[in-house]
Amino acid sequence: MRSTLRGPLGWALAASLVFAACNSAATPGASPSKTPRIGGLDRPIQLAFTPSTQAATISTNGNAIKAALEKATGLRINVTVMTSYAAQVEAMCAGSVDMGFFAPLQMTLLLSKGCGTPVLGALRKDDTGQLATTYKSQILVKADSGIKDINGLKGKKFAFVDPLSASGYVYPTLVVKNKTGQDPKTFFSSTIFAGGHPQAALAVYQGTVDGAATFIDARDSLVATTPDIKTKTTVIDTAGPIPNDGVALAKNFPDDIAKQVKDALLAYSKADDGKKVFSALFSWDGIQEISPSFYDDMKTAAALAGVDVQGLANATPKPAATTAAPSPSKSP
Repeated sequence: MRSTLRGPLGWALAASLVFAACNSAATPGASPSKTPRIGGLDRPIQLAFTPSTQAATISTNGNAIKAALEKATGLRINVTVMTSYAAQVEAMCAGSVDMGFFAPLQMTLLLSKGCGTPVLGALRKDDTGQLATTYKSQILVKADSGIKDINGLKGKKFAFVDPLSASGYVYPTLVVKNKTGQDPKTFFSSTIFAGGHPQAALAVYQGTVDGAATFIDARDSLVATTPDIKTKTTVIDTAGPIPNDGVALAKNFPDDIAKQVKDALLAYSKADDGKKVFSALFSWDGIQEISPSFYDDMKTAAALAGVDVQGLANATPKPAATTAAPSPSKSP
């Protein structure tokens, strides 16, 4: 007599076999899983900021930009304050950064390495109050130093910002070469890289160095904590115009999401809150869409200054470990 499975036991066994068959189709070996969509919960956009100003300033305003973008687009974003200009470039080239706020020479390096594309450029008010696509560099000394021009810094200690800073290294180097006929390495007794524009200005104010290069006017961000910095330090020379810094997207960043991000940033830059944030962050007075050719003049200036951008590209160090910037504190 042939036996059959009937009743509760039979139905349970049948159900378990059906479940097992369905489950096996969902295993990695049976069907490849889809790559998480960038901007989703499982794959947030990694947004990085160049460390050209103080970390607390970048953290606070960077997180404000993150919040505005998430609200406008529904995308998920993580914020990172990088440890150096070079580390930020390498991070995008390594695929760990999707979008970043970059300085002009960094943009040139990104393009040289083929890792990212500039999409938005900053706008700053010029001497007439009009929005401009360029800015300038300045050379600072102590007001009571007796130094009146660049030649007065011969044999002195000098602070640059970073090897990949346009206004804090490339253009001041051009000033030294054009006006003294010497390279900064031989003109100054010693040089340091301060790591940021406010830090370079403070080095002059505190007497750590005799002169320093920053963008005009990096001292504005220090007035709240160092009220007399503009009377105790003075500008003896300027350089420029320099193509403004801006926003770049990594190679292969999805076009549809790129449009969402660009539109949201442009809209935020025109809102009252956004204007305050961009001004506090990098002294931006607005932004506009740009193409990679926007930084052609930067590449030319780097060549004139003797900065080997391709050499920097080949020698860019791996980024040091970084952590996402914390959410802004509500404390004073």
